[in-house]
Amino acid sequence: MDRLSAAVGRRALVGLVVGCVVFLIGPVVLTFVASFFESWAGVGPSGPLTLTHWAQALGLAETVGASRGLGTWVVDVPATGLAVRIPASLAFSVLLALGGVGVNLVVGIPIAYAVTRYEFAGRDWLNTVAVLPVVPGIVLGIAFLRTYPNLPSAVALVIGYSLLKAPYMVLAVQSSFESMDLRRLEETARSLGASWPRTVATVILPNAKRGILSGSIVCWTLAAAEFNFSYVVYSRGPKPFSLFLFENISNNPFQRAAAAVSIYFLIVAGVTALLRATGERGFSTGGVQ
Repeated sequence: MDRLSAAVGRRALVGLVVGCVVFLIGPVVLTFVASFFESWAGVGPSGPLTLTHWAQALGLAETVGASRGLGTWVVDVPATGLAVRIPASLAFSVLLALGGVGVNLVVGIPIAYAVTRYEFAGRDWLNTVAVLPVVPGIVLGIAFLRTYPNLPSAVALVIGYSLLKAPYMVLAVQSSFESMDLRRLEETARSLGASWPRTVATVILPNAKRGILSGSIVCWTLAAAEFNFSYVVYSRGPKPFSLFLFENISNNPFQRAAAAVSIYFLIVAGVTALLRATGERGFSTGGVQ
């Protein structure tokens, strides 16, 4: 009876998981496929295959609609008279969100370490403030414009992303620190002759790499999709990712929106893989794994 119950329960669980994955992945796959078709009829894409929607979303097509893409850098090829359009602004918009993650790492890890490791006056207040969302993005954006009217858009976006997503970094890293016996690890390393900076770099951080990595991925993904703050603060320069999605989705055919969303998914997957690879290799400094 127990074996029968376990077998049925296992199959039911596997079926539930597979059903949820298919239900969630299905729209993503259909959107990706639809971006390569000329039109949409009924419940699925139709017409010949084309890359026009991708070219328009990337700003590479010579059309009026393409001007609403992320914008491109035009490079003149010497001796040919050709002008090549490069969607380099897309890479810069990715770096904006990565800049926010960088600030989160520099500020969030010490805060998470301090509130986990030490007892000091104001510790509870610091812990509460660090894990609570500061303000909604639209409110923070208006405050930035009033306080720093001449701040370049790129700088304001990086700082804003870091402030809005800091709680996710602190919570993720703090959970890793709380699962470790920090005091014992430090004392052991110091008794073996390691300095405090070496202890942190080769013992503490490598043991917390999963929390640091997951916090970085969550912060980047949410920062890239942060619309309210980006909409208020952005004035000139490379467009943030969220505005790229908004401008391609609004008042455009579904195939154009599907291409923009597909670009977003591909970049999220690429950055996630890059962060994972960097985290796995970057923390292998010879310390405890």
